[in-house]
Amino acid sequence: MRILFTKLRHIGDNLLITPTIVATKQKFPDAEIWIAVRRGTEGILAGCPEIDRVVTTARPEEGRRTWKDLRGDFSTTAKVSMTRFDYAFELGDNNRGRVLVAASRAKERCTNSYEPPEGEPLSPFWKQCFNRLVTTGHGPVHQVMRDYNMVREVFSLPEEAPSLRFDHGAGDPHPLEVQASDSYAVIHAATRWASKAWPVDRWREVVVALLRKFPKVIISCGPNAHEIEEARMLCEGNDGRVISTGGFFSWRQMASLLCKAHLFVGVDTAAMHLAAAVQCPSVVLFGQPPAYQFRPWKAPHRVVRSRDAMAEKERILLPGVDLMQEITVEEVLGAVTSMMKEAPFPD
Repeated sequence: MRILFTKLRHIGDNLLITPTIVATKQKFPDAEIWIAVRRGTEGILAGCPEIDRVVTTARPEEGRRTWKDLRGDFSTTAKVSMTRFDYAFELGDNNRGRVLVAASRAKERCTNSYEPPEGEPLSPFWKQCFNRLVTTGHGPVHQVMRDYNMVREVFSLPEEAPSLRFDHGAGDPHPLEVQASDSYAVIHAATRWASKAWPVDRWREVVVALLRKFPKVIISCGPNAHEIEEARMLCEGNDGRVISTGGFFSWRQMASLLCKAHLFVGVDTAAMHLAAAVQCPSVVLFGQPPAYQFRPWKAPHRVVRSRDAMAEKERILLPGVDLMQEITVEEVLGAVTSMMKEAPFPD
């Protein structure tokens, strides 16, 4: 049996599909599993050995695609169309993924029966390209379960999805000077989404507070110049006890870093999901989107939101409301204290 999954979304979304892949492999251990993702996001799947083959497509943004990208997309589509698949699942809710599933000519071609987020029915054109429109799992559920429920309906998988998957043995050594005996916390404040950002001055206060609990704090960031500069600012004035990943860590190296970390504190990013995948206790700040959909999956964590929870629910879809600005340093540190009481931390 050969199965294709397509999830042409962001990096963190790739990790969120790993419980579905793991459960599918457990149900069909001899199946050959392919996954199609956006080019540049595939590295975070390095810790999921249940995947047999990864194929990629170009970024969808207009103005950022080159002729090389188009040739690569044509090659990927041709590769899929020339391979015999028994099942193909489109999990990203986008037309580029639907094209790949249609090209696969799989015996069972599956997708959701509606278009998120408004819940509009799938167009007649796309309906004719699929022979299985899945209806279960719609509504306010975690994204892991939204993906899982589609495949569960077809394969009769167990009711509950397993944890995110990043095998500890798949990590690579990293260059930071962290001894095996060191205890440290990892902060990932960086984000390219304004709705997820928290003020740098508040992050500085969190860094100072964590240094009272840990010998070292490591600031994680991506390769963006702004993120690197922000991480550098958070490292200043702390006698070398705060160090940055410098924006050049691979996902394998980040996995090794997080496997041995005693705490992760950050915002809703791929790094947050990777921390969950390696079971690193986490404190996560959420503004928009809602935490129930993207909070750490099946890992020890605390979610921090603004104090007026009822008001959040009423205002979450209103423009101009910045829920992240309403989160206080005291609330974050309170969540850290609560998490440390539950998780095994050093004195």
